[in-house]
Order: sequence, then C-alpha cells, then structure tokens
Amino acid sequence: MAQHDLSVAITGAGAISEFHLKGWQAQHGVTLAAICDPDRAKAQAQADRFGIPQVFTDMAEMLDAVRPDAVDIITPVASHAPLVRQAADRGVHVMCQKPMTPTVAEAEALIADVGERVRFMVHENYRYRPHYAELARRMADGEVGRLRHARLTVRASAVLDYPGRTPFLLNRQPYLADFRRLLVFEVLIHHLDALRAILGEMEVVSATLDRMNPALAGEDVALIQLRSADGALVVIDADIAAPGHPPLPADRLELLGEADTVIYDRDRITRLSSPEDVSLHDLTANYQACFTGAVTDFVEGLRTGRPFQTDRLDNLRTLKLMEGIYRAAGVEI
Repeated sequence: MAQHDLSVAITGAGAISEFHLKGWQAQHGVTLAAICDPDRAKAQAQADRFGIPQVFTDMAEMLDAVRPDAVDIITPVASHAPLVRQAADRGVHVMCQKPMTPTVAEAEALIADVGERVRFMVHENYRYRPHYAELARRMADGEVGRLRHARLTVRASAVLDYPGRTPFLLNRQPYLADFRRLLVFEVLIHHLDALRAILGEMEVVSATLDRMNPALAGEDVALIQLRSADGALVVIDADIAAPGHPPLPADRLELLGEADTVIYDRDRITRLSSPEDVSLHDLTANYQACFTGAVTDFVEGLRTGRPFQTDRLDNLRTLKLMEGIYRAAGVEI
C-alpha cells in the first residue's frame, strides 16, 4: 500500500462530513474516489465542493463499483455495524465514526466478525486535539509528578439555549433529542478517550446523571467519579444544557500531582509553578486539526502497518468505560 496512492470512498454526507473531507484533502497520495449518502443531493453537494468524481446512494454499490482501498463511514451509530461488515466482506479497510456501536456487546460481536480481514479504526478524535495531545505529552514527561487528582469540567449550551434560540447540537443533529443515552454516549465519550490518552486506564467509582432540558429523552448533566490505575481520583462535572455558555463544549482540566499542577482552561495550558509560561491554543483551528489528525493516523497506519491510536480494540476500552458509567448511574443498557 505504501507503493501507490490510496483510493478512499466516503459514506455519509451530513454536517460533520465537511471536517472529515478537509482532513482527507490534507493528505498526500490519497484520492477521494467516491461518496455516497441516501440523500443523493447531499452527496452531490459534497462531491462538487471537494472534487469527488462519483456519487452513489448505497455503500455496497459504491464499493463494488469503485473498489477503494479504504472507506470512511460518517453515518449515525445504528448504521455502523452493518456498513463495517459490508466493507470487511469486500476487503476494504475501515475508518468509522464514533461510537463504534450502540453497546459494548455489539462492538465485541463486530470486532469478532471483522477479525483480521481488514484494518479497522474508530474515528475518535479528541486525543488528536492539539491541546489534549500536549497534555498527554506533558503528563508522560512527568511535569506534575505522581498524579493524585484530576478534575474535568465541561460546559456548553449545546442542547438548551436562551428562549427563541435553537440549541446548536439539536439544530445540527436533531435526532439526538430522542437518544435515551445522550451526554455520556454522544459527547463525554470523546473526553473519556482523551482522558485515557492523558491519564491511562480508569475504572468507574460512581455516576449521577440528570436532565435540564425536559424535551430530551436522555441526560444532559453528569457528575462522574473514576479512579486511575495509579490511584488518582478523577472527577468529571459536565453540563451541555447551560444557557449562555458556548454552543460547543468548553473544557477545563486540572491535573494535580505531588510535584506541580497543570491546568488546561478553554484555550490555554498553564503550569502553576511557572504561571507566566502559558501555552495558547486556537480552538477553531484545533477543531479541524483533530479530524485531520485522526485521518492522518489512519493513512499512516495503513501505509506503515503500525497500530492506529484509536483502533477497534483500543476504542472498545473507551466504550466499556462509557457503559460502566451508565451502569453506575442505574441506567439500563
């Protein structure tokens, strides 16, 4: 595969596909061969915008006609498993949007079915965000010494805004209003994966979930306690129904160790022993960067054979952590 250009097909032309496609455009030696979506007009619009030569409404038809090396699946979660199986049956490598499947049991069955027939990565992109990648490097370098406590605060008006305004997330993905599992399943799953990359593996201690927007089927508030493998207490305090806050989640992560404290707050990282030395981040640029980073990891993994950072087995650990939170909160899976 390193000897020729990669041919890639895209499945799904919804709102988030723009960021995937920009990530693909940033790759060298990659050809976007086709795109499909049940709504042909959406697929055609993205094909016109990104110079993709062929448009389809069915993925199996597209794969049979185009025979790409890989496919990027950017579709709602319920469709992931059957589409991944279609690709694997045709020997096409897969990158699939998160969550891999609605449940851990379904993910385990999918992983077993795919086996080693093709390479299989989950597009879980928060660990590729430059600020979270920097935190992972700084923790690996031992900046705070032995970590004893971490606290992540997440705030957004994603599903509840001021009267007369349509909340950002429900405007972009209105079907989320019917998700019985919402905040942890759809949003915090990103943060859980980033925390795993920064802190290592964790286990759930307790979880309480709540709902501020009564029109939702699922939770929009969460208070979660976890324990890292090294014994650090990790707290997640999240609310995505917070009017007046940014529409996309604004995060603050405090990492308190025996030697120092490092704080990430929205767009800056500060080490408290040297508060004048601040690492600033452009969050708008970082939003696209994490999509591009995930795509780059997939491409490089295909070319070199090295493991993907978020391959299906690694992502299964994130799914298990997510499901463990719901069980701790008394939510039936």
